[in-house]
Amino acid sequence: MEQNNPVLIHTRFAPNGTVVEISERPPALPAQDWFNFLSDRAGGSYQALAGGRGVFRLTRERVDALKAESMPSAAE
Repeated sequence: MEQNNPVLIHTRFAPNGTVVEISERPPALPAQDWFNFLSDRAGGSYQALAGGRGVFRLTRERVDALKAESMPSAAE
């Protein structure tokens, strides 16, 4: 990960493995959908932590680009 504008996207899981909370989530996406989207496009920057938690380590630029990509087009 680049050192410029680092962002940690924190994730908390329920005991059954579903996502309960995730930071930097676009308002239109449920927490699980945002996690799935990030896993598909930036899964290599995910780190599992103890206690049902994990983080994605990305740059601010990458997070902003992923947020924009996750939003449905107004033209649709």
